[in-house]
Amino acid sequence: MSKRRRTGAALAATAVVTGTTVLAGAPAARAAVIDVDYACETKIGPKSAVSPVDIKAVKSGSGYTITMSFEKGVSDSPVELPKGVMTPRADLLLGGAASGTLKVKGTPNTAAIPPDTPIKIGTLTGTFTPKQNGEVTFTAGTLTVHALGMDAAVCTPKNTPRPSLALQVTGVIGGTGSDTPPPAAGGTGGTGGELPRTGPLDSAVALGTLGGTVLLTGAAGVLWLTRRTAR
Repeated sequence: MSKRRRTGAALAATAVVTGTTVLAGAPAARAAVIDVDYACETKIGPKSAVSPVDIKAVKSGSGYTITMSFEKGVSDSPVELPKGVMTPRADLLLGGAASGTLKVKGTPNTAAIPPDTPIKIGTLTGTFTPKQNGEVTFTAGTLTVHALGMDAAVCTPKNTPRPSLALQVTGVIGGTGSDTPPPAAGGTGGTGGELPRTGPLDSAVALGTLGGTVLLTGAAGVLWLTRRTAR
């Protein structure tokens, strides 16, 4: 093999190793845009639409801010929807290290929506507070479009979509797999047991010990005098 070929092979091997190293590190979250096939029950009859759904997580204090966004509308309205009368909400199905649902909600529409036009859902937001460590998945669930004072459309995924987000939760104290702080150190010499106590309780214990010592000393004196008198 020529020197040039050996050099090229070495560089290729380095690239592979480097790529493996990057992939080996567990990411905090894995997100994917998933096509969700919604079947919607509306006031004007059944509707259906496929919309790519994106779910993301951002750490916020002890929890995470979860956002859900849609690339396409899933339903339309036969009449114009004035500004501020439509608010979407949705349930996200939790899996892995969590169970149940997480509710996310959008903001009212900022502009009027013309009739017979797909309703732009926008971004829905919620807060997820984990109870234990591990990977938590988020999957699109029921979507509800509230408009003109009623639930105008209730849309349910019918294609059993895959999770849009897999979040690796760490740092939950007491959660499965967490690093629970060690118990407090023991007494002198680190042999374990309770820490030295201070305060009124210790004074009472000390006085009780002193009283017991005085009582035993007095009893010993009486016994000594009794023995001398008996002689």
